[in-house]
Amino acid sequence: MHSLHFYIAISIFDFLKEILYFPIWWYTKGSLNVIKFLLIFLKNAGKYFALLVWIKNIFKPMYSQYDIASMIISFFIRSFQIMLRSAIMLFLVFLSCVAFLAWLAIPAVIGTGIFFQL
Repeated sequence: MHSLHFYIAISIFDFLKEILYFPIWWYTKGSLNVIKFLLIFLKNAGKYFALLVWIKNIFKPMYSQYDIASMIISFFIRSFQIMLRSAIMLFLVFLSCVAFLAWLAIPAVIGTGIFFQL
């Protein structure tokens, strides 16, 4: 039968092991999880905005009206939609990159804050 001191020592050792393993996890497995999440987010945003569908149909008239005025209006409306949706997707890619860089910086910022509070 083990004594209470043995269990306290095991608990302290496990705690210190987790503290030391945390940065390794954060910058390896944790970072990969964040990258996977952001890629899934961007993929879903791409599906939501259907940018490729708009590009594919840029020269098709809306509402199946094949007169020249309808075709010109459709082209410009779709061009505007493509530019707007592309800008939104570019912004989301930028935000995802910023989010990942923030993920990488969080431990350093917290560590610096703790260091200067001592």
